[in-house]
Amino acid sequence: MRPVSSPIQKRRTCLRQLGGGLLLLGLGACEVPVPGQGPPPLLYRLTPKSTFDDDLPTVDWQLLVEAPVVQAGLNTTRIALQRSPTQFEYYARANWTDRAPAMVQTLVLESFENSNRIVAVGRESLGLRADFVLKIELREFQAEYDGAGVPSIRVQLNAKLVQMPRRAIVASRRLESIEAASADRLEPIVAAFDEALGKALRGLVEWTLRTGERIVSTS
Repeated sequence: MRPVSSPIQKRRTCLRQLGGGLLLLGLGACEVPVPGQGPPPLLYRLTPKSTFDDDLPTVDWQLLVEAPVVQAGLNTTRIALQRSPTQFEYYARANWTDRAPAMVQTLVLESFENSNRIVAVGRESLGLRADFVLKIELREFQAEYDGAGVPSIRVQLNAKLVQMPRRAIVASRRLESIEAASADRLEPIVAAFDEALGKALRGLVEWTLRTGERIVSTS
């Protein structure tokens, strides 16, 4: 069996040929593959929630949303998948437009704004005055294969509502959503991500507004 030549070995061979006067077909005969070349990844984005319960209260307090805490495997632009509880992978040539926690934080903010039920909401990093801070942990955000061939998308948010200025956790909630993809292709998988996250976002917005308003009205 002939050994496979590495790019460096190929380059050295080309240089020896050139030095020995064997340049017969021009420089094109000594092309060496450049690492990293290939088609760019497809980029995907998800959408904020815009429909909520009609009886959702309108509040006059202000909210800051922290960037979600996330495990290292999800702190990336790559789209995660699991084939078993102990196996973590990513789809090839497919990325989110931003790191998952940054993207989710933006969608949380936009969903609160779309509710038209809160006087002000912003990022905690801005250091603005607020009545509450919403802490979020993004625990699950991946496609899961169970052997059926078509994945289900699992999204889990763990939320804590912190009352300011005393910085006391006044309520906590776990929001989990599972949505089956219609096919094992990127477009339907991303659509299932959008549906699963949208359900979690709706639950998060409604829980936060109702819980915060109840606390304010009784304090």
